[in-house]
Amino acid sequence: MMTAEKQTPRKPRADAERNRLRLMAVAKQVFADKGTSASLDEIARAAGVGIGTLYRHFATREALIGQLYENEGDQLAEAANNLSQGEPPIEALRQWLLLFADYLATKRIMADVLSLLGPNADEICAASAERLIAACGYLLDNATASGDIRRDVEPLDLLMAIAGGANLGHAPQWETGVARVIGIMIAGLIREP
Repeated sequence: MMTAEKQTPRKPRADAERNRLRLMAVAKQVFADKGTSASLDEIARAAGVGIGTLYRHFATREALIGQLYENEGDQLAEAANNLSQGEPPIEALRQWLLLFADYLATKRIMADVLSLLGPNADEICAASAERLIAACGYLLDNATASGDIRRDVEPLDLLMAIAGGANLGHAPQWETGVARVIGIMIAGLIREP
């Protein structure tokens, strides 16, 4: 009698993983430059691989965009940990909020295609939001524990304030403006002695 063995997924070959990462990096740039309707053939060519390699890693355009979206959220969440280890708590929070604002501005590029993901879009966006709220909460807790920040602030308060401003991402001097607004927010959060 045969028994079903539970197979663990094989770890991808090193060259396959390099190709996947290169495809994602190139896709991110091409989508930023030309929009999410850019040719997948162009992405494969620019990454130095065949279209078959692209489709082995990402069966559809939506799968590629969904993976990019998830990875960028993961990187932003990881940045909170990295910043907390190298910066004073209030500075780590300020720098992370700047990264978050940039993340939101670039996500608008993918909004059209995310809507094509159907029910998966909600799941992907919810998981990403959960990670980002937790990352912001971690930095906010550190700044509160250090005595720098008032205790009556919630992570979602900050993220919602920044998200509102991200809608102005194409306005002139947006980048300098968002840095100024985040500076004003941080100043307003500082606990008075």
